[in-house]
Amino acid sequence: MFATGRHWVRQDRALLWCILVAAWEVVWGQLRYSVPEEMPKGSFVGDVAKDLTLELPVLRDRGFRLLDKGRTQYFALHGKTGHLVTAERIDREQLCESVQQCVLRCEVIVEGEMRVYGIEVEIRDINDNAPSFREVETELRLAETTAPGLRFPLREAQDPDVGRNSLQRYELSGDEHFSLSMQTGPGGDQRPELVLAKALDREEAAFHELVLRASDGGEPSRTGTARIRVAVLDANDNAPAFSQAEYTVRVAEDVPAGSALLTVTATDADEGTNSNVKYSFHKISDRASKLFSLDSETGEISLKDDLDFEETSVHVLQVQARDAGELSDTAKVAITVTDVNDNAPEMTVSSALSAISEDAPPGTVVALLHVQDRDSGPNGQVTCSLDDGVPFRLEKTFEDYYRVVTAEVLDREAVSEYNVTVRASDGGSPPLWSSAVLSLRVLDVNDNAPVFAEARYSARVAENNAAGALVLTVRAADADWGQNARVRYRLWEGRVRGAPLSSYVSVHAETGALLTRWLVLAVAAVSCLFLAFLLLLLALRLRRWRRSQLLAAGSGALRGVPASHFVGIDGVRAFLHSYSHEVSLTADSRKSQLRFSGGSCCDTLPARPPPDEPAPLLAEDADG
Repeated sequence: MFATGRHWVRQDRALLWCILVAAWEVVWGQLRYSVPEEMPKGSFVGDVAKDLTLELPVLRDRGFRLLDKGRTQYFALHGKTGHLVTAERIDREQLCESVQQCVLRCEVIVEGEMRVYGIEVEIRDINDNAPSFREVETELRLAETTAPGLRFPLREAQDPDVGRNSLQRYELSGDEHFSLSMQTGPGGDQRPELVLAKALDREEAAFHELVLRASDGGEPSRTGTARIRVAVLDANDNAPAFSQAEYTVRVAEDVPAGSALLTVTATDADEGTNSNVKYSFHKISDRASKLFSLDSETGEISLKDDLDFEETSVHVLQVQARDAGELSDTAKVAITVTDVNDNAPEMTVSSALSAISEDAPPGTVVALLHVQDRDSGPNGQVTCSLDDGVPFRLEKTFEDYYRVVTAEVLDREAVSEYNVTVRASDGGSPPLWSSAVLSLRVLDVNDNAPVFAEARYSARVAENNAAGALVLTVRAADADWGQNARVRYRLWEGRVRGAPLSSYVSVHAETGALLTRWLVLAVAAVSCLFLAFLLLLLALRLRRWRRSQLLAAGSGALRGVPASHFVGIDGVRAFLHSYSHEVSLTADSRKSQLRFSGGSCCDTLPARPPPDEPAPLLAEDADG
């Protein structure tokens, strides 16, 4: 039982470690897969969605894709399954020439989360290349006096595969006069040498036919062959010798084509034509053969084409010096390319918004950028910045990725559109820079109330006017945009003598025009002359009112006459109460009130009785 408990504890610990490792991988967003080369298009590489613990329905909604950096896309991502597959047949030797470990990198972006996940895919080598010789037929010219044991370097075979699939061994077949020996070069490579095992006799055999076979270590093994024809000559027993076994030179990548880089020198102790030395490249890659040329007479190595530090920083060549008797020597030439600031930073907008709401909180991500510089050292150190005076800031996220976020709350009424320039400059002298412009529209929200052009409106209306007459037009403006800026007008509901205010005047909802509904018998006047006349009229009415008190008991009150009206003997009525009312207008959505001036004694136009008629009876209403 005790052993069983320990067993469960070990299982729990193992499970905990697995969970921690998986969580660490998700947090850092790094995945690594391994596939062999030459797989057909559409071959499965890995289940990205599963390995990142991402749900497929969520990924479809938020957007899930590989980032396009303008390079050849070797992989594709299935949005429905979340599987990473090959986009084309991958040739490891073409991508990673002479590199032991070939790794391709890509990034996956989840649009909704603005997160980037790095993926590394190792391309494993398969034995799809046989060793091959640059020259399948070689001729050696040896003097019959050549001493046995003398060695003659042979051209090496090339196999672009790596590891056990690369070149492993050489075999020589022919006759008894020659054998094969292997020598280790400065870089650890095996160099075949032809060894004269038995003295030559031109009279016995003027030519010797040999076959050199190179084999790799694959299963099954692949081989390549070269034919060697040895012509037996007379009297040349000294091989050329280089002044040094290895030459080194440092060259800036901006050196112009045609420039001389260095000169190799070899001497031969023989005399006459046997001492004439010819120079040639003994071992050189296809790329280096396009960049460098060698003068066969002088040994000068010059530049044929422009160098590129970012592509290859070191070129290793092997130069051979051969005399007229086919004796030779080899030397190693290492050309180191130094970096200059010849590459401006490259900026790619991986994802960006075209519009943002003005009420978006600070810190909202509006764009994701990838910035890189192919130079090295300070020349490749990139600094990013934004224009001054914009409400945005830059944040560095994953490796060379930056995101642009809002630094403060936006105001569409102040600025409705931004053209944000992101600049990237390197540390070179002088620095190189590049830029990208982000165009961003600010979407409106209804955060502004309508505002009237004037705080107070007033108008004069003649009595006996026609119903529907225009009194005045009010104007209100809204700083918002579109539907949020549309203003509609309506009256703030009030009552006049018990009747709704809307029964006297109306307002057009779209234009703000204020119209009368009924006949208005009140005239507003504010002149001093009218004010004096009104005071006189009030004094006369007060006098008549006192006189009417004496007649009230005998005559009784006139029926059918509303309060606040007075009636003459001829039955003519007139309004005494002011009909200049206080009106409030409101606009829909957010409200803004506007008041018209209220009634006063100056707004009342009395109806005077005819001169020959007796004084009218005055009746006050209960509210008066």
